[in-house]
Amino acid sequence: MITVTESAQNELIKYFEDKETQPIRVHLADGGCSGPRLSLALDELREGDKSVEQGDLTFLINEELAEASGAVSIDMTPYGFTVSSENQIGGGGCGCSSCGTGSCGC
Repeated sequence: MITVTESAQNELIKYFEDKETQPIRVHLADGGCSGPRLSLALDELREGDKSVEQGDLTFLINEELAEASGAVSIDMTPYGFTVSSENQIGGGGCGCSSCGTGSCGC
């Protein structure tokens, strides 16, 4: 299940005001030294996807990722969109050579 806060929905609707509305994919993106993280991208429906309608917006997520992540929440912050899940995705923790120095948030 994908839930989208009102502020995130409003921001996405505003983005598409002068564009053709496209499906928005929830996907696993490289997170640097903190590991993979959920992110958003414009995309097309693919085989093996779940599709969720939220008002005029369509969200896509691969069925395997949906199963692994559990419920997904999309919110808008002053820094951009945040995508969080019920279950931890990726390895978590820090895998960079700066661990313990505080330079990568470890």
